[in-house]
Amino acid sequence: MCQTLVYTLGLQRMSLAAYCVICCRRIGTSTPPPKGNTYWKDIRNIIKFTGSLILGGSLFLTYEVLALKKSVTLDTQVVEREKMKSYIYVHTVSLDKGENHGFTYQARKELHKAVRQVLATSAKILRGPFADAFSTVDVEDHECAAWLLLRQSQSADRAARLQAVQEMSRARHWHDYQYRTIAQACDLRTLIGLARSKESDLRFFLPPPPLPSLKEDSSIEEELRGLLASLPQTELDECTQYFTALALSESSQSLAAQKGGLWCFGGNGLPYAESFGEVPSATVEMFCLEALVKHSEISTHCDKIEANGGLQLLQRLYHLHKDCPKVQRNIMRIIGNMALNEHLHSTIVCSGWVSILAGAMKSPYIMEASHAARTLANLDRETVQAKYQDGVYVLHPQCRTSQPIKADVLFIHGLMGAAFKTWRQQDSDQALADQVSEEARYTACWPKTWLARDCPALRIISVEYDTSLSDWRARCPMERKSIAFRSNELLRKLRAAGVGDRPMIWVSHSMGGLLVKKMLLEASQKPEMSTVVNNTRGMIFYSVPHHGSRLAEYSVNIRYLLFPSLEVKELSKDSPALKALQDDFLEFAKDKHFQI
Repeated sequence: MCQTLVYTLGLQRMSLAAYCVICCRRIGTSTPPPKGNTYWKDIRNIIKFTGSLILGGSLFLTYEVLALKKSVTLDTQVVEREKMKSYIYVHTVSLDKGENHGFTYQARKELHKAVRQVLATSAKILRGPFADAFSTVDVEDHECAAWLLLRQSQSADRAARLQAVQEMSRARHWHDYQYRTIAQACDLRTLIGLARSKESDLRFFLPPPPLPSLKEDSSIEEELRGLLASLPQTELDECTQYFTALALSESSQSLAAQKGGLWCFGGNGLPYAESFGEVPSATVEMFCLEALVKHSEISTHCDKIEANGGLQLLQRLYHLHKDCPKVQRNIMRIIGNMALNEHLHSTIVCSGWVSILAGAMKSPYIMEASHAARTLANLDRETVQAKYQDGVYVLHPQCRTSQPIKADVLFIHGLMGAAFKTWRQQDSDQALADQVSEEARYTACWPKTWLARDCPALRIISVEYDTSLSDWRARCPMERKSIAFRSNELLRKLRAAGVGDRPMIWVSHSMGGLLVKKMLLEASQKPEMSTVVNNTRGMIFYSVPHHGSRLAEYSVNIRYLLFPSLEVKELSKDSPALKALQDDFLEFAKDKHFQI
């Protein structure tokens, strides 16, 4: 009876215990278990019968043992291939039949059919050298190319991997499920490569996993402050201490109450007094994010942010503030800083950030795309050796390219400038309205739009640092950085980005020109920075106050005159420090034969 049942169920390879349980379940499903011990007597009878059957047939027992051995001895490669084949992705399909018919639908259907025939023909040729790879996997001929690329993307040969990712990114004829299959089966390296490929379809990137729920009776503001409080509070610079203390000590209610305390000099509300009347809670979140940006510059603090759920919390905040670019930019800065730590790459990818970054890379807004490009470049250890620290942005190339880079061009903005807006075309109402249009004549950043098009063999880098005309408006009242301090900081960041490894040209505006001169003089005194000097070919100065400016003497606003920033003080007309810098640089430039 049991043997017959086993063959009926198609379970010839199941062990004795397994099919006895099946027998018991069959009995249980046919009739309900009777009261008393009758049910267990039936089970004992079955076991006795089965035992006598096995004792009477040693051949059957041998067969079962061999089958069991075979069932637990598996080819792991075959299992892995079958696992990749078994992914199921349920995509939303319209129930409106009208959308699935008509000339367009029929044309696409015929086009797909033609493409499948071409691919099937080419696949027969491709199957030859890769016969072993598909001998145990049920793959249609027209699907063979996708699976070959997936296999090639995991090759030990770097050139083969890069070629596979490039071919994947150009795929336009695949069905939706094929993109989704690749998305679920590819490894971290391939996923980042696709995100950094200009032509990649966004279907290669699965939606981020569901975010964990907030704690009971908690808000995002409180979660942010809790994350901040969990970070080490020692060995921090003054600005990190300032933003951390401000975020932890103030609530949205107390910040709103400080709106009337504008003249309490040194009060916490002073730098952001203008924003209190708008959204106080957003102001607290900005304080927290400013502090987290500073903390994320410390590697060990990045580990704490990740361990305490910071990647998920920042993702929630990113989606919540889609209409607030400042919040989103600070979040991108934090993720970009965390991406500098290679041991965090897998957790950043698993938390779903790559799909967000891939979408942001295609944004028509230069700041959003450039912040995403910086983070992805830091994640891409396959093709990028440089590490882009906070404030260093690559305007070109932002995606993977086969174009060899022959030289670097560095853009350094000046007082009250920025990495993008300093280099924009003159603003006009119509231009601003059309700037998202691909065909618009307006450019929000001409080095990225025009220079990259004219000279594609360049790497174009723009640097950003904070400046202010008055300590009244400083982002951090404790942050009083001199030109000498800033030049050392920027030089260190640029060297980490590989600046100095190839010929380069400096382009600077206003105070940025003073920083360039100071950086080159400092680099000439440090052996490890000698390549920066040796590879400098020339520089362009836009409106640089080589001998100082009268801005510090004639301020357009009384508050700048009363509380000038350190930068403004250093730009005083005929400043001895500027005169010494100019004299030293002129002699240095003549010796090095720089073209200016």
